[in-house]
Amino acid sequence: MPFAPAPVSDNSHTIAKQSAMHDVIYLAIQTDSTRFITMHTDGGGERVPLEGVDQGYHQLSHHGRDEDKITQLGIIEEAQMQSWGNLVRRLHETQEGNGNLLDQTMLLLTSNLGNASSHDTKNMPVVVAGGGFRHGQHLAFDKTNNYPLPNLYTSMLQRLGLEVDSFASATGTMRGLEFA
Repeated sequence: MPFAPAPVSDNSHTIAKQSAMHDVIYLAIQTDSTRFITMHTDGGGERVPLEGVDQGYHQLSHHGRDEDKITQLGIIEEAQMQSWGNLVRRLHETQEGNGNLLDQTMLLLTSNLGNASSHDTKNMPVVVAGGGFRHGQHLAFDKTNNYPLPNLYTSMLQRLGLEVDSFASATGTMRGLEFA
């Protein structure tokens, strides 16, 4: 018996793939199928079919401070954040014991670069949700004298109940990230 042909879909672009993976992540967390999930989103070279975007994510990330490219990159990144926000919202709305799934789940969203245009790995944007941390704040640090990102990982490991003082090049825990 032959297999049915794969469905044809216009949902092959990076935002649709990311949203589909967020659905899978939600189901995995909801069903307690795993305790750790890592997802890497590669913008790739294809044009993301969003109004106002006429280039691929990767090309736009190397914007060279071109305002038009930065505007297009912002459109894509806003759609990515909306997708991630939907995952966070669904976890918050799903009851689990005396709280919700977001209370029981640590989510970390970050980039591998602080400035993709120059391949700079300093001062990367980071968003943390859930996991029993106190939220609703924006923490900003000295761009020239920042501490290593592994300080955040040390804080997260401690929140999981592990008795660790450091992780990789950490110099301690993350300042300002308190438990709720």
